[in-house]
Amino acid sequence: MTDTELANQPAGYWTGVAYEAVIAFIRARQAELGFTQPQFWLLRNLSTGDLWPSGSPRSIPELYEAMATYLRPEDDLAAEAETLLERGWITRDDRGRLTITAAGDAAKDTVAAQAPAVRAAIHDGIDDADYVTTLKVLQRMIRNVGGSVA
Repeated sequence: MTDTELANQPAGYWTGVAYEAVIAFIRARQAELGFTQPQFWLLRNLSTGDLWPSGSPRSIPELYEAMATYLRPEDDLAAEAETLLERGWITRDDRGRLTITAAGDAAKDTVAAQAPAVRAAIHDGIDDADYVTTLKVLQRMIRNVGGSVA
């Protein structure tokens, strides 16, 4: 497409296509490591060294609330937690609340160590200045339609 043709393309369509492609790519890379993205998020949201500094046990509803902005409709945290329990990466107390184990923290760190390579693949051929400009444009569009950029 020419620049003129691209300028007339619908942003909503292309942002949706980009979102689906990037999420599919990330989830495929994590699957190669034996993880699902929701499992990784569960571990991060239970880890004292990551997204849950207190380290106190959390229930599935609390975890859904903590991840509400990035869970996909098909993500089933209860089912994903069962897999992590079977692996010994989390434990469940008598009230049904979950806590990460040392093995879970180590597994989380293994996946996290792959993040730079995943980012590099996604950003291949895109310099940081162009990426920043793209994000600024997207944030402006979000504000233009009354959305929040947090």
